[in-house]
Amino acid sequence: MTELVETIAARGHDNVRAEHASTFEVTTDDWLTPAGDCILAVEADATPRKFGPAFKEACRSHEATITATLTVEGPDRIHEETVVGSGHPDLTLVDDRSAVARTSTYVDDRTVMVDADRAAADFDRDLVAALADGAPCTLRLAVEA
Repeated sequence: MTELVETIAARGHDNVRAEHASTFEVTTDDWLTPAGDCILAVEADATPRKFGPAFKEACRSHEATITATLTVEGPDRIHEETVVGSGHPDLTLVDDRSAVARTSTYVDDRTVMVDADRAAADFDRDLVAALADGAPCTLRLAVEA
């Protein structure tokens, strides 16, 4: 099997709260209000629309396992969290603003994974604090094909 990978570079924001119980999101927006409690990072340099065709196709299977690894460069150490979820035949991966991982099976144009084993509220609080301080981060999405 071949692992296909897409990587998104972004940064935290002082309004990162990471309290949402069923999703987490990375957005290209350069701002964040306190209401955006699922958003982990802003100013993302890539979106699902920019993902390669082979990656997108591999994600469109119920059998696909998608692994998201968030690496945050905090001031004192590097924080890393891994989330494992599934693909879905209805994934369009065409949004040009946000990438969203979901613990449910709901799919829209922003969805990059369903059945995720954690959401924003489950992330380590030290990682969240580093994001709230504006730390740079990388979201690595990998799928086996």
